[in-house]
Amino acid sequence: MPAALDRQRIDRWLWHARIVRTRDAAAALAGSGYVRVNGTRIDAPSRMVRTGDVITVALERRVRVLKVQGFVERRGPASARQTLYEDLT
Repeated sequence: MPAALDRQRIDRWLWHARIVRTRDAAAALAGSGYVRVNGTRIDAPSRMVRTGDVITVALERRVRVLKVQGFVERRGPASARQTLYEDLT
């Protein structure tokens, strides 16, 4: 992986940003059509996202709108997730 990431798979990004608890759950969420990237519904967890993309996630009881601010190579502490997105909800 390059030192400075400019894009990442949506399932990995959702997991790193702690929107879901597991990467399998992130892949299932993205594959089931409950995620939109820039207003377009996606149906594959392999969809790449870039900085500045707006992600809409329909969770159980609410909808979250997030703007991608960055990426990380590994999932870190919960405090690090705040650098990955801006909450537009």
